[in-house]
Amino acid sequence: MDRKLAAILAADVVGYSALMERDETGTFERLTGIRKEVIEPEIAKRRGCIFKLMGDGLLAEFGSVVMPLNAPYRCSAR
Repeated sequence: MDRKLAAILAADVVGYSALMERDETGTFERLTGIRKEVIEPEIAKRRGCIFKLMGDGLLAEFGSVVMPLNAPYRCSAR
C-alpha cells in the first residue's frame, strides 16, 4: 500500500434541507450550477480533486495543506 500526505476539504451547504423543502428542483439545479461554475474551478485552480459528492456536500483532496486555504472563502464569497 502506498501512503501519501494530503489535505482533505469537507464542505456542505448551510440550510440545504430548508432550501430543498421550499424548491427541490430549483435548489438541485442551482447547486449543480454553482458546483460546476464556481466550486470545481476553484478546487482545480489549487490542484485539488473532488473525490466524493454527497447531496449538498463534497470531499476534495489536495497534495499540499497550503493549496486549499482560500478555496472555501472564495467559493462562499461568490
